[in-house]
Formats: sequence, C-alpha cells, structure tokens
Amino acid sequence: MINLTPTDLAESVKIPANHAVTKRLGNWTTARRFQVRAHRGGAVLDLRSPQIPAGDIEIEADIDHAMLKLLVPDDAVLDDWDLRRTGRSRVKDAEAPDAPGGRRIVVTGQLRTGEIRVRRGGMAMLSAMFSRAYWADLRRVHREGGFPTVDDPARTA
Repeated sequence: MINLTPTDLAESVKIPANHAVTKRLGNWTTARRFQVRAHRGGAVLDLRSPQIPAGDIEIEADIDHAMLKLLVPDDAVLDDWDLRRTGRSRVKDAEAPDAPGGRRIVVTGQLRTGEIRVRRGGMAMLSAMFSRAYWADLRRVHREGGFPTVDDPARTA
C-alpha cells in the first residue's frame, strides 16, 4: 500500500469533478501524483505524455457515483490492489497488457458505486478527439502551424 505523507499530498495535482465532467488532455502536467475527487460527475486524465517523468504514477481516488477515465500508454500496467470498492463498483481494463514491463499506474482510495475505465491506443485517441480541447488544439495548429498533440501527446513531428 502506498502511504502518502502530507508533503506528498501537497505536491499532488488535485482534480475535482463534482456534478461536472473534468478533462485533462494532452501535455497538461509533469506530475506523477494525483488526487481525484468525483461525486456524480466524471474525470478524464491523459497520462500518455512524455513530459511525465519516469516512475510509478500514483492516483488517490475518491469516486462516488462517478466515472474516472484514464488514457494510458499501450504497455502501462494498472495496479488497483489497494482500491476499496463498495456497491456496484468496477475497474474496466479490457486491453491490459499480458506481460508486465511498462509504466505502472497505482490507484488507491475508494470507489463507491463508481467506475474506472482504462483506454489505450486508438480508443485513447478517440476519447481525446471527442473533446473541445482537441478542437481548440486544431484551431491553434491551423493558426500557428505544427501538429495537434491532444489526441497523441507523444507526437513531436
């Protein structure tokens, strides 16, 4: 079990999603620790960015009648052993890699009648593309040139 100290919690990125949908897409952070609080809402976290330093990504979740969608690299491994589930809660990770070796994403906390969905590859790209942030990124690229990065944060050229 991961024990977060008060210093670690201060360095965590806090993501509230209460009665709303909150999306963090593309190259939005360089942090590896997140606190997600969602009550009757939804949160989408894009963890595919190459700007996130190497090592485990830690997510402390407090999900109550809500959904957390994680967009992760193809080889990422989800560790939800310390996640407490009550009610009709579930973690959906249909495309989980067979062999360990990729980045490890550790999810702890509580899931009360909620759901965590893990999306990889093309499904992660589609999830990012069906957002206002993607359209804003396309408009920026049209004005300034370059390539969009919301759908694939690893794209550099």
